[in-house]
Amino acid sequence: MSRLSRSIFQALVVFPFLLATFGCDRTPSQQEKSEIIKLETDISHAGSLQKIRLLPYWITTAQFAGYYTGIEEGIFRKYRIDLEVIPFQPTMQTNLLIGDKEADFFLLWMVNAIDLKDSGLDIVNIAQLSSRSSLMLVAKKSSGIGTIADMDGKRAAIWSDYTLQPQVLFRRQHVDVEIIPIGSSNNLFLTDGVEIINASWFDEYHTILNCGFNVDELETFFFSDHGLNFLEDGIYCLRSTLEEDPGLCERFVEATLESWKYAFDHPEEAIRIVLEEQRKQKIPANLAHQRWMLDRYRDLYYPDPLSGINTTLPESEYQNIAKILLEAGLIGKIPTFREFYNPVQTMVPEPMDTLNSPQ
Repeated sequence: MSRLSRSIFQALVVFPFLLATFGCDRTPSQQEKSEIIKLETDISHAGSLQKIRLLPYWITTAQFAGYYTGIEEGIFRKYRIDLEVIPFQPTMQTNLLIGDKEADFFLLWMVNAIDLKDSGLDIVNIAQLSSRSSLMLVAKKSSGIGTIADMDGKRAAIWSDYTLQPQVLFRRQHVDVEIIPIGSSNNLFLTDGVEIINASWFDEYHTILNCGFNVDELETFFFSDHGLNFLEDGIYCLRSTLEEDPGLCERFVEATLESWKYAFDHPEEAIRIVLEEQRKQKIPANLAHQRWMLDRYRDLYYPDPLSGINTTLPESEYQNIAKILLEAGLIGKIPTFREFYNPVQTMVPEPMDTLNSPQ
């Protein structure tokens, strides 16, 4: 029996039973209410669900909490979408998966998207979720670094595939820094093998704090504060997908925004869902780290706590990133903004639950 057929069967058999049960004096629990909503959704949309595959750019963590929460809570089904998140594998070749249409939608950082576009893949950005880069440089104050100028003559551990931002920053600031390529480990920094390391605010920075450092023992330098705001999470698809089914693209973006809002308004539930998915995939799970990650994603997606995600991509931000890539010789030409960005909607205000917003 297919998943869809099983959902219909469960809806037809279990739903009347639940109704009969709740017709008594007992008040249904929150979990039971959630089951009723999901079954109602299955009954309403079981015959018209579109099977959609989403390709993330990394393993399952709270940085994708909106999608897993939206699936669990039936939000995507409400928009007639049966969503599957493709489990990330380090050996995946994103360009081949996209070109072979193994994924309908994919999440990309803009530098990677522009590179793929230049390589010949006709992809388009249909919604830009983040408006600020999370990437930063971290240094120990004990190393004598308080400004970027103090980095002159020092060593920096930089992810091997993400050297562009720091290289441009060091060149603009006229500092000579030796770049030591690393994978994803912070060990070289923690053991004083280097004085500087790159990190994302929502991930590695928190890991460094958890290794025993206090905030006031570290200096942080966000690339976005130095004219290098390389935007991150955007929703992309092939142009053919947008042209053949623009309604699907719009529904997917709307379902995504609603799912993220639900995750931010119900953080403990969202974290539980992410942890369960991590355990299914045999990924190390840490409650405190996932909570930090979700909180920082709220900050990145909702720069104004009283507004929703602004899915607009400013042309100036795009041109700045593309120009840097061109000057570095990483792309042959800059795709026009109209070729790259095809939004399915503009600003959708979605006030957050301020009771759950960070203080």
